[in-house]
Amino acid sequence: MEKGLISVYQWTQGSQAYFLTHLHSDHTKGLTSSWTRGPLFCSRLTAKLFPLKFPGLNLSLLRVLDIGSWHSISLMSPSSGEKTVVQVMAIDAHHCPGSIMLLFRGEFGCLLYTGDFRWETDGERAKTARNTLLKALKEDAVDIIYLDNTYCNPSYDFPSREVAAQQVADIIASHPNHDIIIGIDTLGKEELLVHISRLLNIKIWVWPERLQTMHLLGFHDIFTTKTSLTRVRAVPRYSFSIDTLERLNTMRPTIGIMPSGLPWLVKPFKGKDKLFGSLLTPYNRSQKGANGGMQTDKRNDNLGSADRFHKYIYSVPYSDHSCFMEIQEFVKLVQPVKVRGIVSSSSCYVDPLYYFGRLCGANQPSRGLHNSEESKSLSKRVIAVQTNCYARSGNSTEAGRKRGRTPKVDFLGVNVSKANTLRRIRRGAKIAQSE
Repeated sequence: MEKGLISVYQWTQGSQAYFLTHLHSDHTKGLTSSWTRGPLFCSRLTAKLFPLKFPGLNLSLLRVLDIGSWHSISLMSPSSGEKTVVQVMAIDAHHCPGSIMLLFRGEFGCLLYTGDFRWETDGERAKTARNTLLKALKEDAVDIIYLDNTYCNPSYDFPSREVAAQQVADIIASHPNHDIIIGIDTLGKEELLVHISRLLNIKIWVWPERLQTMHLLGFHDIFTTKTSLTRVRAVPRYSFSIDTLERLNTMRPTIGIMPSGLPWLVKPFKGKDKLFGSLLTPYNRSQKGANGGMQTDKRNDNLGSADRFHKYIYSVPYSDHSCFMEIQEFVKLVQPVKVRGIVSSSSCYVDPLYYFGRLCGANQPSRGLHNSEESKSLSKRVIAVQTNCYARSGNSTEAGRKRGRTPKVDFLGVNVSKANTLRRIRRGAKIAQSE
């Protein structure tokens, strides 16, 4: 696809059509209330949330993509000046409210952009997304998948969100005399909170801006901003820390729950509950007690793989991104000619070809990354989409990420930016020269 036609997440470049998969802040950097560059395509629910996220934005720029339907967009070729048609279909990404995958089709071939996604195999919603994708592809080959490779490593293994949500509910039920705080983002984890509320028959406190979002999403009776009505509070992830929990416990017994697929946990001192201030330990949830010092709560056998790594804090593997096995099943299903990860930076790149090259239609070698033959093949196809790839780091959604400069953010009392390079190496990252 030639430059100047469409852009996914690149809000400052000149294109004729712009696309957004969901409203998490790491995908909207450069998008402001005064943005007017062109038509912006998104899901119906994302369009509904736009006024809250970007008050004052010219809403006439928004173009709604109905899930499961092809939409034709007439554009002008920058090189020839002739009319060209791009078809696009939105598919449920099951990541957060309004999130979609984007399937593009045109003279350039067929491209699939997953955005952030969770490809669970069970449930009607997952089956619907699978059937929609297969029906849309028919006999067409996908030339390139731009893949959410957040957890593109076999060590990232976690259960379905339904199972993880039950683990959270079990923890809360096993602490009837404690206040509970749960770290969440400004969008996402709604299904988790609704599950807790209905199962335990309680309301959940959220901050005022989050309550507005909940109301827009149709949740009117479950959430409140009155602390007197509930002992369970969902708080902004950036405010969730060991220091906060220790201060709260000077007033009332309180435990914190961090729902995340990110298995990087803080390593405690041996025999103590205090934590190092600058050491992160990689932790495979399938190996209990690995990597030393990990404290798993044994008082309740129903807690499953929920881990207590501080006397006040539990980590539960509730993820809105696909785990490694789910990513692998997705690539097997689509069988693209080529796959590219969207989680990257100029210096470190977690390349899905490291694990999935053999599953691609061209049967690319799994470890033959960035070789000359691959580059030649790619240049012949001349198929590319302008995507703003980003690095996971700092304080943000799920794995805590921001684009560009890595902020120094306190996450559970740890400066996580110090461990970025080590993390990417362990995730199969390739250290490459900046282009």
